[in-house]
Amino acid sequence: MKHIVNNFSVLGISPEFAEKLSGRRITHPTTVQRLVMKPLLEEKSIIFRSATGTGKTFAYLIPALQRIFAAPIDAPSRFGPALLVCAPTFELCSQIKNEVDFLLDGKHHVSLLIGSTDLNRQVDTLKKNKPLVAVGNPGRLLLLAKMGKLNFRSLRFLVLDEADRLTAKESLGEMTELVRIITGKTRDLEWQLTVTACSATVSARTAEILHPLLDGAELLETDEQEILRERIEHWAIFSEDRRKTQTLVSFLAAVRPKKALVFAGRSYDAGKLVAAMQKRHIAVVGLFGGMGKKDRKEAIDRFRSGKATVLVSSDLAARGLDIPGISHVVALDLSENKDTYIHRAGRTGRAGKRGIMVCIGDEVEMRRLAILEKKLGIVVHPKELYGGRLYKPEE
Repeated sequence: MKHIVNNFSVLGISPEFAEKLSGRRITHPTTVQRLVMKPLLEEKSIIFRSATGTGKTFAYLIPALQRIFAAPIDAPSRFGPALLVCAPTFELCSQIKNEVDFLLDGKHHVSLLIGSTDLNRQVDTLKKNKPLVAVGNPGRLLLLAKMGKLNFRSLRFLVLDEADRLTAKESLGEMTELVRIITGKTRDLEWQLTVTACSATVSARTAEILHPLLDGAELLETDEQEILRERIEHWAIFSEDRRKTQTLVSFLAAVRPKKALVFAGRSYDAGKLVAAMQKRHIAVVGLFGGMGKKDRKEAIDRFRSGKATVLVSSDLAARGLDIPGISHVVALDLSENKDTYIHRAGRTGRAGKRGIMVCIGDEVEMRRLAILEKKLGIVVHPKELYGGRLYKPEE
């Protein structure tokens, strides 16, 4: 194997993994990778906060896999995965599994354990293939653990991706029980379980909830507003609530984005919005609650391939979504929650590229945006639509 020399070597990353990254033209560690790779190679449990699109998935996967391969791997004697990654959504779990497959060249089995997938097939796969890595959402992981089909006696690394979402109200009960089971099963291991929790907006509350797993873990942080300020331009377009759909359509016609992700909040029926846009002959797909796994995958595949240029989604569905080439993110509603704004904006301006975050809002939402502008240290540029073009308002 050809030896690849790049800046990852100073972090202790092996030539094999350095070469894999070089294949994607990744030769320089990002800020978060420089921050967390060394502690994880030393098998230290950490919590880290980093903006989306900064390479955090490789930041935890590579050190975990490298440490696992440093110890003898004997599949027949394993009692379960050596690495378990827990994430909140089907889309994020699938993305993480794809990255693991990429790093391992398909030479080791990786199980995707998510809801809305045949349970018996997952049970058979766990028994037959003895996966080195498992990736799943808390509900399905908990069910398999309670059935005795998912064993943690060989677990060396546990990763909680989008940890704030995993400990939110809708997931808290399942996550708490899963943590209790993992803690009980790994207490008497010959090695210390290494736990990593991460998100763009991980909080002190998250750390408190995960205390049984993360007692004494160090909190590592990057500047969460760096990408918001330096790689993403922020626009504001005023629109009365009743005219937002038409304003959105006019905006898309004026800008003609390569790929636009539109967030429709709880006040919107995303399905009706998609239908209204399709009537206007816009290549749009939707991603929201109530959709089956097949329909969700088809929507993402169409958007990823460019067959659809617009994806309309709820916040829950798009959390952690990583699709290259999103040039514009559009919010049709705006809360006062800065974490929501950070996660939405983080869908663009990824992997060193630039992007645009657009808020289409009424008078109340424009005031909220002004507050967020100060909190986040960003500059919001007002825009106006007129005659099919987008203008900067006259001073």
